[in-house]
Amino acid sequence: MKAIKTKLDNVLIIEPTIFGDHRGWFMETYSDAKFKELGIDLMFVQDNQSFSAVKGTLRGLHYQLDPKAQTKLIRCTKGAIFDVAVDIRKNSPTYGQWFGIELSAENKKQLLVPKGFAHGFMTLTEDVEVQYKVDELYAPDYDRGIAWNDPAIGIEWSMDIKPVLSEKDEKAPILANAENNFIFGGK
Repeated sequence: MKAIKTKLDNVLIIEPTIFGDHRGWFMETYSDAKFKELGIDLMFVQDNQSFSAVKGTLRGLHYQLDPKAQTKLIRCTKGAIFDVAVDIRKNSPTYGQWFGIELSAENKKQLLVPKGFAHGFMTLTEDVEVQYKVDELYAPDYDRGIAWNDPAIGIEWSMDIKPVLSEKDEKAPILANAENNFIFGGK
């Protein structure tokens, strides 16, 4: 297992080691000991799974305010997604910048999105399943979102189709107007 740095501080691509033979393959998607060896010390408290039937489904950009902020470890176990993290830590040198990567059942990559970052994804295929671990329980009173198409962020979603959105995501504010209590170098 290896961790690959991205242009955003502490947003990491996790590549598992895959062991294969004539029967198929095996991999560890998470190991506390191996994560600690990579300098990642987290205690995950909940696993989540989503299913999206339609290609072009967009979920995000989501985050939870402190003190209920979540670090997420995301992987796609069926189909493919374009997964995005956005730095929303005020005073960060990369504030408002984004990183995106294709995660798929085929490439088996994972993305670690720490607290202080908004997260979202768009499905690139039909019948997509996404699984992710979080280090804080879901707290609806702290749940917030940012518009997926905020021009100040300028995410280059990988498809030129009108996304399928939830009502919540359709109404999400732009980053400049979003409630946000993350400070770079703070807490």
